[in-house]
Amino acid sequence: MWRLKLLTEEEIVSLIEKYGNKKSSLIRIMQEIQKKAGYLPKEDLSVLSQQINIPLSKIYGIATFYHQFRLKPFGKHTIQVCFGTACHVKGGDEIWDFLREKLRLIGSEDTTNDLLFTVQKARCFGACSMAPVMKVDNDIYGNMTKEKLEEILKKYS
Repeated sequence: MWRLKLLTEEEIVSLIEKYGNKKSSLIRIMQEIQKKAGYLPKEDLSVLSQQINIPLSKIYGIATFYHQFRLKPFGKHTIQVCFGTACHVKGGDEIWDFLREKLRLIGSEDTTNDLLFTVQKARCFGACSMAPVMKVDNDIYGNMTKEKLEEILKKYS
């Protein structure tokens, strides 16, 4: 699986030693944990809480406040579908629905079971002349159709 790994207690202690055992270092340590694990595993946050003597509830408060943090595993590839005005008018919502259907995502799920893809809605990529637009990792695809979407998914699978 993609980056799905718990850090050892020693690795977390090493991060604390590197950034300091103080509240002002907490976000940076959490960023490093997420960078290494791909998300913020509950087990890692529990170890962090014990090591720096900050209640787990406070750490979860930070993790849920900042959009950059994920408490669930993130896919190897991030697919963003633009929902800016031009993309919306030209069928961005249809691309979104078809994408979710192809990836078999149900309800609020945003990551495939195999951790290959995570999908997100985005505002504007500044490529309105190519609407509807989709981005996979750092690659932008314009004039999206269902057929084009299927080809792109094959490329990243």
